[in-house]
Amino acid sequence: MKIVIADRDSVGTDMDYSIYDELGEVTYYDDKVNEDNAKERLAGAKVLVINKSQITDKLLDDAPELELICEFATGYDNANIPACDRHGVKVANVVNYSTDSVAQHTFAMLFYLMENLRHYDEFVKSGDYANQEHFCCLDIPYEELAGKTYGIVGMGNIGRKVAQIATAFGAHVIFYASSGHSDCTDYEQVSFDELLTRSDIISLHCPLSDRTRDLFNKEAFSKMKQTAILINVARGAVVVEDDLYEALANDTIRAAGLDVLNPEPMAKDSKLLKIQDSGRLIVTPHLAWASTEARKRCLDEVKKNIQGWMNGTPRNIVN
Repeated sequence: MKIVIADRDSVGTDMDYSIYDELGEVTYYDDKVNEDNAKERLAGAKVLVINKSQITDKLLDDAPELELICEFATGYDNANIPACDRHGVKVANVVNYSTDSVAQHTFAMLFYLMENLRHYDEFVKSGDYANQEHFCCLDIPYEELAGKTYGIVGMGNIGRKVAQIATAFGAHVIFYASSGHSDCTDYEQVSFDELLTRSDIISLHCPLSDRTRDLFNKEAFSKMKQTAILINVARGAVVVEDDLYEALANDTIRAAGLDVLNPEPMAKDSKLLKIQDSGRLIVTPHLAWASTEARKRCLDEVKKNIQGWMNGTPRNIVN
């Protein structure tokens, strides 16, 4: 059986992809499969593994033997489910592989902002600390997470993990169900407006949907506390970036940490590039999901998805 694995560069060339070789005749590509190269690359292929490649009707027309698409990801909006359905192609994703990694990165960005760590690191490395008489420097005070209200948008696997960690630090967790409904009773569920007005920190862990696209816009920022911190590790389009820039530039909110943007890579003319103060804004290049352990789990789960399909016991099929 012929298997094509594309988008390898998006998962990392430091991973061991040889785990797939026992499954059949495997061809690897670091870059995307697309309409221009699909006819050649997917000739005779029954399984395609992707991450960011965009699936279209034309691409599927050029791969008539394709039966299964596996995502190196939880999200599968790039797989174009209606087109796959029309061509009789099943799509499988990977669930819960990056929960620990994303939760860890959420708090890494939060504490970087809360404690102004870049400022103090640069103070020491500049030599200013060694040249002063006092034993410490407190020119930018910081506060504790304990006692704060921590707001979460999206109480799925990652949202629950973040809630557990925030609670361990002594914060009170509230959440907004981005899907419109949640059966979670461990934490206080509130309306979106209440989440905005009450939260000292808000972190986003929701999928992109019609309900969440542009959710954090000028109106939303105007309802947040001036001292609030926003962390987005969900999808870039949940936040209107120009409105976030204005909120930060005008001190409407205190700070933001972003691991996702719209578009990606970041737009060269993004207004967010004007904010050079890392105490106000930290941006990382979509890496919250990508700890070494998480990426290995992802590869292992994709292998299991392929094996399950081959053995007649498909798993994680989304269509």
